[in-house]
Amino acid sequence: MAKRSKVGKFFTPKTVISDIVILIAIAVAIGANVIVPYDPNEVDPRSCFLPAFSKGHILGTDKLGRDLLSRLIMGAKSSMLNAFLIVAFEVVIGVPIGLICGYYGGKIDAVIMRIWDVVCSIPSLLLSFILIAIFGRGNFTGVMSIGIAFIPLTAKMARSLIITEKKAVYVEACKSMGYLDMKIIFFHILPNVITTMIAQFTMDIGAAIVAMATLSYLGLGIQPPDADWGTLLENGMQNFYNNYVLLAAPAIIIMLVTVAVNIFSDCIQEYIDPSQRKLPTFKQYEKRLIHIQRRQKAAI
Repeated sequence: MAKRSKVGKFFTPKTVISDIVILIAIAVAIGANVIVPYDPNEVDPRSCFLPAFSKGHILGTDKLGRDLLSRLIMGAKSSMLNAFLIVAFEVVIGVPIGLICGYYGGKIDAVIMRIWDVVCSIPSLLLSFILIAIFGRGNFTGVMSIGIAFIPLTAKMARSLIITEKKAVYVEACKSMGYLDMKIIFFHILPNVITTMIAQFTMDIGAAIVAMATLSYLGLGIQPPDADWGTLLENGMQNFYNNYVLLAAPAIIIMLVTVAVNIFSDCIQEYIDPSQRKLPTFKQYEKRLIHIQRRQKAAI
């Protein structure tokens, strides 16, 4: 019954809703080119600022007559893809650095960790602004700058996990059998600590969506005529009084997806870490006890 109760955490009302929101966002991002009703960059001066539920335009149009729903769908593709690329970048770079530093220790570990401490002291968005000022604005630069800003925390997390895990008996056994250090790190230790990292990586997806939307809102991320949720938010702010849906729609979508990702991350954390699990209430315990007693009587 323990397994069933653990898995059941993924089927509470709030987690089911969050799962549905995440699945819809991913499905829309994957099938954006197929399901989009209009060309998101098609300009129609005769259809500027159409209100929501206008004929042929469910969410209305913007100042250039572009269909808002189409731009939100294509924005989902850009925003979700960028978020996954940012997390993939921080994982590919940060995890190996953290694992290797934590496994070997010594002066190199101390120097690299002090560098990470300095980088971590700079707010991630400020660091992104500095990198964009050096390399120029654009979608690629925005993704790389946020990914670089996320790397130090990922590396420090991986390092802290391997420092504890490298003292395990199976690691000593691998060493005594003559295994190479890289094989021990990536084929034996990493599989045992990766589950703990997954919850953090999931939460980073939500943080990446917000960070990239912030850069795009400020004009430092994806550039026109392409759009993501951040550029749509900025466009909505400029034209709020002409059509409030231009601001409300991307804002609500960013909020829903980010909250859903955070709820899902918390659920994973509770599933992995027993200390995070809630104890049953007295009524739940009493109900369970009555159920067991009935089963025992039925068996007799």
